Amino acid sequence: MADSYQKKEREKKKRKKRKEKQERKEQKKFEDKSQIEFMYVDENGQFSTTPPDKPKKEVKLEDIEIGVPKHEDDGKSKYEREGKVKFFNAEKGYGFIIEKDTQESYFVHANDLEEEIDAEDKVAFEIGSGPKGPIAINVQLQKA
Repeated sequence: MADSYQKKEREKKKRKKRKEKQERKEQKKFEDKSQIEFMYVDENGQFSTTPPDKPKKEVKLEDIEIGVPKHEDDGKSKYEREGKVKFFNAEKGYGFIIEKDTQESYFVHANDLEEEIDAEDKVAFEIGSGPKGPIAINVQLQKA
């Protein structure tokens, strides 16, 4: 008889726990709904909790460009960038070029050279994409 009493008590506790869990679940649903706020974004990309004062601008479907705009050839030389070789290790086959205008440094590999270069040489080059960022490609010595 003691087993049946303990069994009933365990069942009561289980039912009580299920009921409490269900109540917590319902309470959580209610709390989540009460905390929802709307965020608005203005034309400059700023977030606010109040709707914008200005009416929405109409955008034509044709005006939306998806992807990267096509590059138009403006007739400039193939080698638009000029720079100076900061360092080049011919044995290992790599180095760095500093662009003349921006002073930005670009990695260069021996496979991307059109002629041999050395440190302090003035060069013309293009920018390509490498595994770790932009690199100098089609590097050519500039005639003085």
